Amino acid sequence: MILDHTGAGVGLAPLQNGIVPRGTRVQVFQQIFDVFLVLGTLVGVVVVGYMLYNAYKYRADADVKRGNEDLPTLGELPTGSGGGGKLFVSFTLSAVIVISLIAWTYGALAFVEDPPTPEDTVEVEVVGFQFGWKFIYPNGYQDSTLRVPVDTNVKLSITSEDVFHNIGVPELRVKSDAIPGQTTDTWFIADERGTYMAQCYELCGVGHSYMTAEVKVMPQDEYEAWYANTTAENGTASGGNGTAGNGTAGNGTASNSTAHALGGA
Repeated sequence: MILDHTGAGVGLAPLQNGIVPRGTRVQVFQQIFDVFLVLGTLVGVVVVGYMLYNAYKYRADADVKRGNEDLPTLGELPTGSGGGGKLFVSFTLSAVIVISLIAWTYGALAFVEDPPTPEDTVEVEVVGFQFGWKFIYPNGYQDSTLRVPVDTNVKLSITSEDVFHNIGVPELRVKSDAIPGQTTDTWFIADERGTYMAQCYELCGVGHSYMTAEVKVMPQDEYEAWYANTTAENGTASGGNGTAGNGTAGNGTASNSTAHALGGA
């Protein structure tokens, strides 16, 4: 859910490689949805239309004599009027459509799972804990809010320091497990400025519903100014000034302090 929309950024036009969709995660998943919606609607219209046509054609009529050879016989395939050929064509066409959709969808999902990594990629380590998130930037700065530039590839390296968690931002179509002792990589590109809500999607304890974080998508120049300021304040300290357990992150108070209190209860 977008909480505070401050203006639309310049949208990234999806890059195309043949017929397989490319672009942001939102664009890829939206294209998959659109294709299945259109094809599903067409198939539904054809099937229902053909069913209604046959219901009308073979309706009970006083003028139709019993035993008319044109009427279909229960349990027998149509013969003599190309019925077998129609059946073969329908099965073949259905198989081609289904196999093509599977291959096309697999190609799109393969891109989502292993996208290209541009040189300007922003890398952030995400650590889940009961019951909050901390985001660690390359300079060691930690915060409870994820700040990223608009129209820029963001790589998240996600882990947990206690139990299984799962971080997700539905509006950005990103969702990934946070597993203790293991790092899971995912990515996203936000093409609209604003504030989004990240939350945990893995039941992890009594404070699970409080395990949220803000994702702020900023203009490039504002992000660079903010990041430069954190560098000047925190230097190259491995942990910055933030601690996860006491509800502070970086130089600010974490928005999840209530959740931290629950975790310590």
